[in-house]
Amino acid sequence: MQATAYTYDPESRSGQVLLDDGTPVPFDAPAFDAGGLRLLRPGQRVRVEMDGERITLVTLQTF
Repeated sequence: MQATAYTYDPESRSGQVLLDDGTPVPFDAPAFDAGGLRLLRPGQRVRVEMDGERITLVTLQTF
């Protein structure tokens, strides 16, 4: 699923993304670490994988 990075805290490696319908969904450090990212900037397009309503992976969207 695609989303847009909304917030990101580099100390906790957690934040929120906005789904394409505008719904904010939080992610935690394990989801961020699973994507292998080092930094995330608000406004970046990302791909997320979810287990129910919980994000399990955040990675950059590639086309």
